[in-house]
Amino acid sequence: MFEERIKKMIDDADKLFRAEQKLKSIRVNTLKISREEIYERLRERFEVREMKWYENGFFVDGEISKTVEHYLGYYYIQEASSMLPPLALELDKNDAVLDLCSAPGSKATQMAMIMENHGVIIANDISMARLKALTHNIQKSGALNCIITNYDARNFYRTGLKFDKILLDAPCTTSGKIIKNKKIVENWNYRRVRYMSFLQKKLIKSAYYCLNKNGIVVYSTCSLEPEENEEVIDYAVKNFDFEVEKINFKGIKTRTGIKKWGDNEYEGAEKAIRIWPHDNLTEGFFICRLRKY
Repeated sequence: MFEERIKKMIDDADKLFRAEQKLKSIRVNTLKISREEIYERLRERFEVREMKWYENGFFVDGEISKTVEHYLGYYYIQEASSMLPPLALELDKNDAVLDLCSAPGSKATQMAMIMENHGVIIANDISMARLKALTHNIQKSGALNCIITNYDARNFYRTGLKFDKILLDAPCTTSGKIIKNKKIVENWNYRRVRYMSFLQKKLIKSAYYCLNKNGIVVYSTCSLEPEENEEVIDYAVKNFDFEVEKINFKGIKTRTGIKKWGDNEYEGAEKAIRIWPHDNLTEGFFICRLRKY
């Protein structure tokens, strides 16, 4: 069923199912080291390629998890496409930012780096177990502007806190990881897709009530399912004062969101973007920016 659904979404589905990712990706942590210095260090031991769409990202061929530089927090091993949602927020150093589902912290630490440890980032997660990884990564990266909280994100708005920017990298079925894990096809379950869609709508509702007027939410998942992506955006636009804004990334191939799926036609889908795994040999991602008016 999963394969048939994908074939209805794109014309080149066969390329997706054949695609494989051979290189690992890392993000330089400029809070601790310059891009130039880490590049020189790593290329003495590995094949290193620059990432076309993000100056602080590199593709590396080799075992990069056991280097001194990694232990010191000079770089973070992060999926290449997952570096994009924080960029879509267009962060300012003085922003108050909420990372609603933050663990294990790849995007929270990236945002702290972009903001050069100014402003404030609330890094929230519901799971105490995952908070351990979040805490470790924030400390390791030298991110000083992060406050860690442990709330059910569906109810975070009850704190009364308001933010300029919110990243909602939502829990999802992770079907975009198919380029790394072919068993996703075997394990795919439509009930789980529907459950995640229900949860994601609760989360984007909470994000809306946490956001200042004229503030921005970036919604993202690593799922390929329209129910978890375009359907959630359609829900947000039709039920709250949200307007979808177009996102432009240079150096990476993107496609627009899926406007029609089955009997449904989704508002805002044409301004959202999809990153299909076989287009850039990365995980699949859905990214949408919404402004509260």
